[in-house]
This record gives sequence, C-alpha cells and structure tokens, in this order.
Amino acid sequence: MKAAFSTIFTVLFLDQISKVWVKLSMYQGEQIAVFGKWFYIHFLENPGMAFGFEFGGVYGKIALSAFRIIAVVLISRYLFKFIKEGYPTGFIICASMVLAGAIGNIIDSAVYGLLFSDSPPIPGFVASFLPEDGGYAPFLMGNVVDMLYFPLFSFEWPEWMPFVGGNHFEFFRPVFNIADSSITLGLVFIFIFQKRYFSHLSTEEIDEEFQSEEVSPAEESGLERS
Repeated sequence: MKAAFSTIFTVLFLDQISKVWVKLSMYQGEQIAVFGKWFYIHFLENPGMAFGFEFGGVYGKIALSAFRIIAVVLISRYLFKFIKEGYPTGFIICASMVLAGAIGNIIDSAVYGLLFSDSPPIPGFVASFLPEDGGYAPFLMGNVVDMLYFPLFSFEWPEWMPFVGGNHFEFFRPVFNIADSSITLGLVFIFIFQKRYFSHLSTEEIDEEFQSEEVSPAEESGLERS
C-alpha cells in the first residue's frame, strides 16, 4: 500500500507542478531548449487524448472525460485487489503509475478551465490563476497541458517513396506531459516484466490443473485390478 501511495503522490506532484508552472509562465506555442535540438519544453494545450490526439467536439470531450473517470474507478478497484492479494511490488508500482497518470489528466480537464484564464498562442500572453472574469471553460471542459517535446531526429522522405514521398518525418513529433509518460511507462514495464509479475498465477493454475487430473483412490484400485 505504501508503494502505491508513494508512486501516485510523486507522479501527481511532478505532473501538476510542471503543468501549473508552464501554464503561468509561458504562452501557448512557446518553447525552451533544454538539451540541444533533442529536448524542448514546448507549451501546448490538448483538448483531447494523450500525446496531442484530439477526440472531436463537446460530446467527444464529455465522452472522453467520462471514460477517464470510469477508467480511474476501475483501475483503483483492481489496484486495491492486487495489493490485498500480494502482487509483486514492481507490478503495484506500475499499476499505480497508470492510475496516477489517468488522474493527472482528469484534473486538467476537470478544473483547469475553472481555475485559469485562456492561453492563446500570442507571444507575451500568459494565463492567470483565478481570473476575475472566471476561467476559460466549464467543469470537465478544460484542456490538458502538454510540454515535453523530443524531436530526436527528422528527415525528408525521398520523392520516389509511395504515399510519403517528399513529406517531412520527425521522431518524436507528439508533445506530451508527465501523466502521459507515467501511463505509457507503467504499461510498457508491465508488458516487459509480465512473466516475473504473474509467475505466481502460472504456478497456481498449474497446481489447480494437476489436482483436477489426480486419480481418486477408487479409480486407482480399479485400474490396478484391471
């Protein structure tokens, strides 16, 4: 339980402190070089899903918010179950990372529209906290703040290439945040270490199968007589 709470608190703290700092310090579209041309703090607001993918319109926004809330409830329920059943600490941490990331983005969409003013892509125009005229969006209609940008390399596709010829390719193009990273890393680590995390389940299943195939004493004596 301690590992789960520590992970969730750490991810949420880092996620929210970075988002609030960017929201109150940068105009949308502004970027700050951190590591040469490979890593920037690039402020964007995302009305949709993780990594900048949008999910259309007001109804799409409501559906996405509802999905996030349902996902958080289900993940929380199963995380508590995993803790009670004594799952490995590594798995609990990974599941907690997924839960914390989902909560982090829900906070943005739920209350950022109420707490902050708008952030138009105008140089020098920085949002304010608790503006007198009210926030820029109602409950659950706020945008998710993204800022991590890693354009590690880019090139132009040759003209002779079908479909993509002449187009510019950049890796990694999406701008994301710590909550997105937490969800992704949590799922990736679960996938990579699944044999270690679920080894105890495999053993139990083997034992159950072995017990179901054991021959009863009566059957054994009958086999011996035959």
